[in-house]
Amino acid sequence: MSESSEHLRPVARLWSEHRRAPFPAGLRGTEIGGTDLVLLDANTAGCVLTWLNNGGALDGQGTRALHECIEDLDRIVPRIADPAGARYYERLRQLAVHVARACPDTP
Repeated sequence: MSESSEHLRPVARLWSEHRRAPFPAGLRGTEIGGTDLVLLDANTAGCVLTWLNNGGALDGQGTRALHECIEDLDRIVPRIADPAGARYYERLRQLAVHVARACPDTP
């Protein structure tokens, strides 16, 4: 089994959980450190969904975008005061990290 295949199950499980979770209403239209939270959610989710749809693969551009999302999430998650919002974005961060670890050019 390939490394990306080993990551598919936990990512698929987290992705299913994330899709069922409502976006935290109090965070709509919110920016933290100049990063729009709705856009960060959409960009990260797009990378994760692309990886899932491609059987555990992202191209170089997708991998770079994913790493940018992780950097933003690492900076933003600790600054989210709303507990539901923090959980939502921490799960999104976990998804992104799982995918990044499965990408071949990721250390």
